[in-house]
Amino acid sequence: NAPVLILDEATSSLDTESERRIQEALDALIKDRTTLVIAHRLSTVEKADEIIVLDKGRIAESGTHKTLLEQNGIYAKLYRMQFSDD
Repeated sequence: NAPVLILDEATSSLDTESERRIQEALDALIKDRTTLVIAHRLSTVEKADEIIVLDKGRIAESGTHKTLLEQNGIYAKLYRMQFSDD
């Protein structure tokens, strides 16, 4: 029951259905805890209070999922790439 939880690519090698199930379990696990989530799959961090986007080892953007999409920067570009219908 640690107060801080670090998840490093927790869902990176999962199929979509398994990722959804694991994400549901993680949502319950991280409740009321400080959690650092390292992820390339943006679906893993969509609900985060704050998302920090790194580019070449430096902070390029930070904000919520909504504000980062509105900024139309790196996060928005990656999000569109991951969730496009093409």
